[in-house]
Amino acid sequence: MQFFSGFCLSGESELFSSFLTNSEYEVAGFSLGAIKAYEYCLNTTKRVDTLTLLSPAFFLDKDEKFKRLQLLHFKKNKDKYIENFLTNASYPCKNHLKNYFSEGSYEELELLLNYKWDERLKDINLRVYLGAEDKIINTKEANNFFKNFATTYYLKEKGHTLCKL
Repeated sequence: MQFFSGFCLSGESELFSSFLTNSEYEVAGFSLGAIKAYEYCLNTTKRVDTLTLLSPAFFLDKDEKFKRLQLLHFKKNKDKYIENFLTNASYPCKNHLKNYFSEGSYEELELLLNYKWDERLKDINLRVYLGAEDKIINTKEANNFFKNFATTYYLKEKGHTLCKL
């Protein structure tokens, strides 16, 4: 399996083992990693049977002002921004991401905020997992978008990292 990590993270795939098949033909990604996994599938010549998006970074519903403010806060105090981000991403679990921390960049944040999701992968087995209690993305909007071309799982009482309340 090819796995792509989320913003400010590395090696966190084990957190999602219950959602993954671990097939050599599965590609998966969490949050920012979902964007990278999607792009990988669009551009690879290798066989991919299943693409699994775990809490994909979905900000199509946010306006430019919101995105600019996020980037401004990151530039102003990167450490505080990342600390707040990881706290919100971890909810409702506490500190379970600290072991996977990896330095995030302005360019990665800009990518995840401005990514334009589309329906180019209609012919692949696409699974999307969303936590109803996510404090990072609007999962109702993400679900409304992805349900048109993917099997979506809207998990009650789960946050961005799909851990339970």
